[in-house]
Amino acid sequence: MCTWHSFHLAEIVLVVGCFFIFPLTQLLLRSMGHAYALPNGHPMNALGIQVAFTVGLTLPVLIGIAALRPAWFYPAVMIVVGAHYLPFVFMYGMWQFAGLCAVLVASGVAIGMYLPTPLSFGAWLTAALLFLFAFVGRQVARRT
Repeated sequence: MCTWHSFHLAEIVLVVGCFFIFPLTQLLLRSMGHAYALPNGHPMNALGIQVAFTVGLTLPVLIGIAALRPAWFYPAVMIVVGAHYLPFVFMYGMWQFAGLCAVLVASGVAIGMYLPTPLSFGAWLTAALLFLFAFVGRQVARRT
């Protein structure tokens, strides 16, 4: 959105869109006939919910950053999203999530410090990294 429309609209789409990631993933998994939830009482259910809320709870910080320095919004999102993947190493038993975390956090810091423009670069890089990781994660999951 930031590339073709306004930065403000892109912020809104990103924040609102994040709230739909989990329900849309559940819908897709159900429609494909895959398992979409852990069994009731599984200890990882609570951790998964807590990890999901960490991103939402950082929204005020991201909004504050965007108000003061708009060019730091996407790098800050990269850092928050990257950090939220770190507990996935434990939850899913995949060390690859630590790599995803490190790349997103390091990229966010580097873009924020050394390449504060264009505004949308961090968004495009994050999308590319997550898309690439989807294939890596799928390959790892297939082997286990």
